[in-house]
Amino acid sequence: MKNYVQPGNTITLTAPYAVTSGDGLLVGSIFGVAAGDAANAETVEAALVGIFDLKKVASQAWSAGDKIYWDNTNKEATKTATANTLIGVATEAVAGGAGDVIGRVRLNGSF
Repeated sequence: MKNYVQPGNTITLTAPYAVTSGDGLLVGSIFGVAAGDAANAETVEAALVGIFDLKKVASQAWSAGDKIYWDNTNKEATKTATANTLIGVATEAVAGGAGDVIGRVRLNGSF
């Protein structure tokens, strides 16, 4: 097929803020996980699909299958839909204690 470009699992984005490898980033409606470090406005490879451990809202319990959103103000994953971007679903339950700050998320690519 002569118009095929790539699978699209990982793409190059311009970082909208400084990111470290493994950080989430939101460019328009495209959410990805940085494959390396990048300063604001530098290019970075970002994974758009897969399962990742992401920083999450502390004291928020998750159940497997919960819709997960990206809070771009606080740069963390959350179950709160209001003013946030849908990025995927939780793949494991996470307790809601103050120290429970990592959640496992299956990214679904841009919705």
